[in-house]
This record gives sequence, structure tokens and C-alpha cells, in this order.
Amino acid sequence: MLRLTLIFLVCIASIVRSEAIYAETNHVVMGTGGVTGVYYPAGGALCQMVNHQFAERALRCFVESGEGSVQNLHRLRRDEIDLAIVQNDWKVHAWQGTSEFKEYGENRKLRHVINLYNESFTVVARKDSNIRTFDDLKGRRVNIGNIGSGQRATMEWLLSVVGWWKTDFAEVHEFAADDQARALCDDRFDAMVFVSGSPNSSVKLATTDCDSVIIPVQSEKISAAIEGSNIYMKTSIPGGVYRGNPDDIPTFGVSAQLVSSTDVEPGKIHSLITSLFEEFNQFRRLHPALYLLDRVQVLQSDEHLPRHDGVKRFLKQVGMAD
Repeated sequence: MLRLTLIFLVCIASIVRSEAIYAETNHVVMGTGGVTGVYYPAGGALCQMVNHQFAERALRCFVESGEGSVQNLHRLRRDEIDLAIVQNDWKVHAWQGTSEFKEYGENRKLRHVINLYNESFTVVARKDSNIRTFDDLKGRRVNIGNIGSGQRATMEWLLSVVGWWKTDFAEVHEFAADDQARALCDDRFDAMVFVSGSPNSSVKLATTDCDSVIIPVQSEKISAAIEGSNIYMKTSIPGGVYRGNPDDIPTFGVSAQLVSSTDVEPGKIHSLITSLFEEFNQFRRLHPALYLLDRVQVLQSDEHLPRHDGVKRFLKQVGMAD
């Protein structure tokens, strides 16, 4: 009993100490995604670079897990977080006040910080379901993702492209990213969708713990929609990354980006970017999805969104044209 009491007191002291640091220091809070996705470890890698240089910059970075892009953009608008990792398609919708953000109007405070990695729309199906193409999903049990996630919003966009309704599925499930792989292997549904960089631990779990296959996402309608879009692009999921999937799988995708708000002080964003680039090679080694990043690509401007003033300050400091 004494041992349990001591452990409890140590935990409480740790929580109080963390809350004190959170409240008293100059800090930024970054919204990410579920802990089994790539947003959470990518955000953790960014914060690690910042916190490692706390003595020089007096800035701490905290990561919060969450539902993903759409929720992050809503929270950023409400000033509940300072930074958000999001899919670029939903960033554009938030900026323009369209689709999921129509009732809220344009968010003209939204600002681009850096580019991260490409994300592929990924369909994972149980092997025994005999689902081999996207069209085979019709009449099946499908997990389309939880409300507030980028994967859910992108799936709904794709359904509109192919002319389907949710009623075209035998069952529609809304498991969050952290829970969907286990539910697939437990035969709660036949297939799940995800938008993620590779490798992704949720997809890896689904293809390791049970016999599953990754399905190509391609058709004339989908190709036409991608070609007519300035947001989506054709991508492929590399072969050999996931068990039972030796070949590249064609699909489409978006890019993951870090965004912020004009309400966040430029000095904080400048410190974050400086910390990142001073330890850029170390940052790339912290997750396989980050490994192929290069400095030029990370700092490329975004055609849809203005840069944050903190990024402009960094570019001016290092002599790079904006």
C-alpha cells in the first residue's frame, strides 16, 4: 500500500511540475493526430528539436494527440493550439471557408509554416474479404474514420467523386486511427481507409497482426478528379513497406504541412524554424517518413496560403528570397 501511495505521489508531482513548466515558460502547443499515426511522432520530432535548444531560445514545445486535420484546424482557429500538422487539402478548405468549414467562413488568420512529407490515401482490406479494387468496397463493411479526421473528410470527397453514398456500404464504421487496425483484425469490418505517410504504425499493425492487403485506388473518375485539382496528386505506397504487399500500390495523396495563425508571435515561429534547421539531419532520422526531406522542399512557399511572419524573418536572416 505504501509503495502504491509513493508511486501515486510521484506521478502527481510529475504532473504538477509539467503543468508549471507549461504555464510559466514561453511555449507553443502543436496539434497532431492519433498516437499510431505519423503526425504524432513527426510533431514529437519537431518539438524535440525545439526543446533540445531551450537554453538558447527559451521556447518549449508541447505535442497534443487528437483526431487529425479537421479538428486541428478548428482548434487553431479557436486559439486552443499554436501549431497544427494538417493535410493540405483541408488547410485550403479552412482558408477558403469551404466543405467542412463552410459554416465557419474563411480563416484568413491561417498561415503556412513548413512542408513535411507526402501522404497517400490508403485502403487496407482483410485478405479473406476478397476485396481487390476500390470498386469492391461497395456493399462491404468499411471504416471511414472518425469525424474530425482528415481521412474521414478525404473519404467523403472521394465518395462524391465516384458518385457513391455511405448507404452503398453494408456497414459504415467510425473507428479512430488508433483503434481501426485492431478492429480490422477482429473482423469488425472488411476494410479501413487512412491518409498517411509511409510507414505508418496503424497500417503496419493491420498488415502484421492479420492477413491484410493494400488496395489500389484508381479509376477514370478518380484520375480525372485528380488532374482537375490543384490539391491532390497521384502517389504510390512503396512495395515492401508492409507485410504481404511486395509491389508499389497506386493511389492518390496530399502533403502534410505545419500551419499556424497570425495570433502566434513571429518570434516563436522563428525560434522553431531555427531550432529545426540547426539540427535538420537529426530531425530526419527521428521517423522514416521524414528521412527523404530536404531543406529546400521544407521551405518551399505554398500557393494557397501566405507564409507566417516568423518564417519570413528566418528566410531574411539566412539570405533566402521569399
